[in-house]
Amino acid sequence: MTADTLVILATLVAYKLALVGIGFWASRRNRSEDDFFLGGRGLGAWVAGLSYAASTSSAWVLLGFTGFVYANGLSALWMVPGIWGGYVVVWRVFGRRLREETAARGHVTIVDFMAAETGGRIKTVIAITSALLIFFCFIFYIAAQFGAAGSAFETQLGLPYTESLLIGAAVILVYSLLGGFWAVSVTDMLQGTLMALIAVVLPLAALIAAGGPSGVWAALSANAPDGYLSLTGPHAGFIFIGFVMGIAAIGLGPFGQPHLIARLMAVKDEAARRQGFRIAMGWAVIVYIGMVTLALSGRALTGGEAPGESLLYLMAADLFPAMLAGLIIAAVLSAVMSTVDSLLIATSAAVGHDMGVVRRFPGREVLIARIVMAVLVGLAVALALALPATIFSRVLFAWSALGAAFGPVVLVRVMQREPAGWAILAAIASGFSVTVFFYLAGQISGDSWAGQLARLPGDPFERLVPWILPLVLLFAVSRRAAKPSSTLPNPGRV
Repeated sequence: MTADTLVILATLVAYKLALVGIGFWASRRNRSEDDFFLGGRGLGAWVAGLSYAASTSSAWVLLGFTGFVYANGLSALWMVPGIWGGYVVVWRVFGRRLREETAARGHVTIVDFMAAETGGRIKTVIAITSALLIFFCFIFYIAAQFGAAGSAFETQLGLPYTESLLIGAAVILVYSLLGGFWAVSVTDMLQGTLMALIAVVLPLAALIAAGGPSGVWAALSANAPDGYLSLTGPHAGFIFIGFVMGIAAIGLGPFGQPHLIARLMAVKDEAARRQGFRIAMGWAVIVYIGMVTLALSGRALTGGEAPGESLLYLMAADLFPAMLAGLIIAAVLSAVMSTVDSLLIATSAAVGHDMGVVRRFPGREVLIARIVMAVLVGLAVALALALPATIFSRVLFAWSALGAAFGPVVLVRVMQREPAGWAILAAIASGFSVTVFFYLAGQISGDSWAGQLARLPGDPFERLVPWILPLVLLFAVSRRAAKPSSTLPNPGRV
C-alpha cells in the first residue's frame, strides 16, 4: 500500500469516526417522531443552509456536473441559472408558508403538507401512493449511491468493492440511527463546508496551471471541438431552445424532493430561514463557478483525453502534494458515500410516518423509525450487491420523477390554492407517469416518435412536459385558501 493511499485511508477513518461521534452527540435529541424526522424543528441558519446545499448537489456537482461541462463546453452553463433559480424558489417562494404551516399543524413530511386540506379515504390513498413512489425511487437511488461509492473506493484506493460498500453503509446507518435528522443535517453541513473549500482551492490551482483565463481560452480555442466555446454549442434553432429548457429544468427537481423540503420545514424561525437562504445561495454560487472553472481548466490541461467524471481526482493528484491531494480525494469519496443519508431519512419517514407504521406503536415512534431505517439500509445494500450497475443507471430519473409528481402540488398549495383530493392524487400519478414514459421511451423506443422526442438534447420532454397536466388540473379544480397565520410558536433555538 502506497503512502498516498495510507494518507487517504487515515483521513477517511478520521472523518467516519467524526460522523459516528456526531451521531452519538445528537442521539439525546431524539425523543419523538418529530425530533427524529425533523430535528425538533430547531435547525439554525448555517445547518439548514449548508445541509440543504450539500443534499441538493453533493458528489453530483463535484463529479457529474464537472464532467458535463468538461464534455460540452460553454453550452452546459445554461444549466446553472436553472439550478440557482431552484434555490431561489424553494427558499424565497416556498419557504415561509412551508415553515409556518407545517409547524402550526405538526406536519412531519412533504406528504402531510400536500394532503393537508383533504380527509378520509382520499387522504390515506394520497399518503400511501406518495410513500410508495418515494420508496421506489429512493431505495434504488440509495443502492446506486452505495454501489458508486464502492466502485470509487475500488478504483481510487484499490480496496475490495464489497468490503468498502459494507463499511460505508454501516457508518452511515450508525450515525443516522443514533442522531436522526439532526445528525444527518450536521454531517451534511460539514460535507458542504468541505465541498466549498475544494471548489475554491482546486479550480484556482487548475486555472493557474493552465496559464490563467487567457491560457485556458487559447488552449480550448486550439484544441476543443467546434462549438465548445459557443453558448449555443452544436445546437441551433428549436433544438437549441429545447436543449436550454431541458438542462435548465433540472432546477425544477428540488420543488418536490422530500429530503430538501424537510430542511425548510425544520428551520427554527423566519430569521434563520432568510439567513439560511443567503448561506445556501452563496454556497451554490461559489461551488458551481468553481466547478465550471475546474472543468474548463482541466479540459485545457488534458486536451480532452481524461474521463470527465474523474477529472477532480486527476487534477488533485497532478496539482497538489500527496498529502493534500489525499485529503481532497478523501473528502470527495466521503461526499459520494454520505449523499445517501438524507435520502435514507426521507425514505424512512415515508415508510414509517406516511404509511402509518409508527402510529401502530404509540410511545415507541423513534424505536420503530430506527428499525425501519435499518431494514431500508439492509435492502439497499442487498440491491447494490446483487444487481448490475446498468440497472442503477435506469433509476436516476428519481430527481425529475419526484419533482414532477410532488412539485406541482407543493407549488399550488404555496400559492394559496387548495385542490380537491382526487386532483392531488391525479397530479401525483400523472407527473410521475409521464416522466417515466419519456425516460423509458428514450431507452427502448428506437426510432419511434416517442423515442426521438425523449432523446432530444437536454431531455426537455422528460423534465418539462410532465409538469403541464398536473399544473393545469390543480389550478382548474382548486379554490382560494385562507391566508395562514404568521404568529407561530418558536420550537426552540439550536
